Amino acid sequence: MDEKVMVFAPAPLLTVTIEQQADAVELHLHPGGQGVWQTRMISALGTPVTLCVALGGEVGDALRKLLADENVSVRVVERQSGTGWYVHDRRDGSRTEIAEDPGAPMVRHDIDELYTVTLTEGLRAPVSVLSGPADPGVVDPDIYRRLASDLSANGGTVVADLSGDHLTAVLAGGVAVLKVSHEELIDDGHADDDSVAALLTAGRRLQKQGARTVLISRAGEPTLALLDDGTALQVHAPPLELADHRGAGDSMTAGVAAVLARGGDLREALRVGAAAGALNVTRHGLGTGRAEAVRELAGWVRLTPLDDAPGGDDDR
Repeated sequence: MDEKVMVFAPAPLLTVTIEQQADAVELHLHPGGQGVWQTRMISALGTPVTLCVALGGEVGDALRKLLADENVSVRVVERQSGTGWYVHDRRDGSRTEIAEDPGAPMVRHDIDELYTVTLTEGLRAPVSVLSGPADPGVVDPDIYRRLASDLSANGGTVVADLSGDHLTAVLAGGVAVLKVSHEELIDDGHADDDSVAALLTAGRRLQKQGARTVLISRAGEPTLALLDDGTALQVHAPPLELADHRGAGDSMTAGVAAVLARGGDLREALRVGAAAGALNVTRHGLGTGRAEAVRELAGWVRLTPLDDAPGGDDDR
């Protein structure tokens, strides 16, 4: 298999953003959604990537044209229901939601077609990323279980960034790396609070349920990493001034997947993932970054054994 990544993004979005540039108001249209942002970062890191999506309706037609400009391979399944979208106003520097529609639930026939296309591309790639929809009601969670199980059984490395019922489903299939935020763990009832002890307990429980390695992002705090050999680490990214916090976790997942696809080890993947996430928050474009900057920042990421954190020996 080639050193590439397959990204499963069943329900991407058309994003419309209003911005103020000097005396002019600008309107920006882009493909969006977790899987699209992850794909963008994987590509930026120089790793070939194939994006598997379902599109429908007038919005889907527009999104198909925009995806063609992303410089990645895209496999499209036509869906009967329309593609989702949102409109945000960022003229005052903050992000205000004007309107949104995540799209209608996908029907069984569309899901089956998307499964077949995704499985085909996943078998061609050493690493597959399973990303979630903006609204959990759009995609039946069971497709995540099926893909995780079938790709893993055929030698693939599955990386997932999910929550809720989709997380439960993918664990039943089994994943090599699971990325989840501390807020999602609390909201889903996996963790009682945001303390390190509670999050570690939740992470170890997820390992028993089907994830070999668990990464827990914590907003401005160091990511917790529970590796498949029992090691627990804190991942300290270099501090950078925040421009837009959204998408940092997606970029981390993308960085991890890109390194694993080219045969790198998990600790290298953690460093690159943390660097990609840190760089993402300095930019307004979601899933954007330069490979050169990510590689440089990765050298500044510290991996600290949790028993010693925050004062123990650093692994640089």
